[in-house]
Amino acid sequence: MNLEAIVDKINGYVWNIPLVVLCLGAGVYFSIRTRFLQVRLIKDMVGQLFRGKSSKQGVSSFQGFAMALGGRVGTGNIAGVATAIGVGGPGALFWMWMIAFLGAGSAYIESALAQVWKEEIGGVYRGGPAYYIEKGLGQKWYAVIFALITILSCGILLPGIQANSIAVAFQGAFPKVAPWMSGLFVTLLLGLIIFGGVKRIGRTAELMVPFMAVGYVIMALVVVIIDFRRVPGMLALIFTSAVGKDAMFGGILGSAILWGVKRGIFSNEAGQGTGPQAAAAAEVPHPAKQGLVQAFSVYVDTLFVCTATGFMLLLTGMYNVADGKGGFLVRNLLDTAGKPVEAGPLWTQAGIDTLFKGLGSYFVAVALFFFAFTTLMAYAFYTESNVAYLFKKKSNIMIPAARIFLLAMTFFGAVRTAKLAWAMGDIGVGLMAWLNVIAILLLSKVGLATLKDYERQKREGVKELSFDPGSLGIRRAVLWTYIRKHPELDGIVGKDFGGE
Repeated sequence: MNLEAIVDKINGYVWNIPLVVLCLGAGVYFSIRTRFLQVRLIKDMVGQLFRGKSSKQGVSSFQGFAMALGGRVGTGNIAGVATAIGVGGPGALFWMWMIAFLGAGSAYIESALAQVWKEEIGGVYRGGPAYYIEKGLGQKWYAVIFALITILSCGILLPGIQANSIAVAFQGAFPKVAPWMSGLFVTLLLGLIIFGGVKRIGRTAELMVPFMAVGYVIMALVVVIIDFRRVPGMLALIFTSAVGKDAMFGGILGSAILWGVKRGIFSNEAGQGTGPQAAAAAEVPHPAKQGLVQAFSVYVDTLFVCTATGFMLLLTGMYNVADGKGGFLVRNLLDTAGKPVEAGPLWTQAGIDTLFKGLGSYFVAVALFFFAFTTLMAYAFYTESNVAYLFKKKSNIMIPAARIFLLAMTFFGAVRTAKLAWAMGDIGVGLMAWLNVIAILLLSKVGLATLKDYERQKREGVKELSFDPGSLGIRRAVLWTYIRKHPELDGIVGKDFGGE
């Protein structure tokens, strides 16, 4: 059995119906328990984006948002959407919307928990599932497993997907640029940024992320405006395919749901456990503030950017759909040999080319570079946070070593096959989702308490919100407890909070 066959077999065990049910079920549960904060508190979500400044240890609210959104908005928004449609049909886009809407509730809970139990290690804030699993659940072994899998996923498996997509897109736009060339360029540039630490990552994300997301959505709006007559038919196709009512795609309803949820989670990362690691780095006076910001980032990722890709593909007809039996239901996009083009950036490039001849390849190559590069920056930070968790006293040695290894995997990913890269990445995402969603369900009482406390203070007209974990019965929130006792040190604390 070769490597690809082994990876596919493992993938089948990790990504199955129980995981889809778990993710959707958690989203429904948190949505109901928070009284659909993703609808009620949209104004608060946007309002918190630009409040709060960075400190010696933490980044600003917007930088935390940009770092997490940089991780969410990656190749999954272009190649991932193409794959979802290619396997699940147009209806997969609807299920991506559903997991984004429901996932916003999960994103709030996990990000608020990350703030509650964040620590200061090596002069910067660190946090995420490993931290709140140990402090909140009191299960060190569980936390260590999550940290190890996150390092495996973000430091080894996932970088290859981003680097590979950049290489494919650049070769499509610039045939003379070999994969190793683009891989070397990305690796060197990434090294310059991540060796500057979390602050440099935050500042770079703050500049790159809004630019790339807005530019991409504008291109999609142009396509929609040009093809506006086809929009009603496209929307009808998406909804009928999503519920199995379309004659052509009714037989692959299961694939539409599975791949819509699968690629939705890969893209927006709600419940996966990566977003809260960026959330923990933010300097905020109350955990709920960053929880709301991260819930909004799920919307931006899927409802804006993923939808932009889906609309460009479906309106221009530049997509194929497999029938699950080795054949195809739709064969719209063929290569020079007459074979269906593999799902990926080439679909979006072809879609834009139908309206703007010769522009698609260059536009998608540039967009994908920004998308994937900011995701690589986020992966570097997530890897660092979990290395810091495992090696608190030796983090100054182990973090640089982890950075070097991640750079090596980035270069390697640029030159290996796309299929293997995606399959390995899916395993990482799936394992993290299994562990994290179970943890946040067990800690839901604390996550919900932060929201109630936030809304209580807002109702009472408190101008300067604060967070007192003791009053909410939350234990082992060491950093918040210390700052509450010494408010004059908030933002300038020089002590490491790795212990009790």
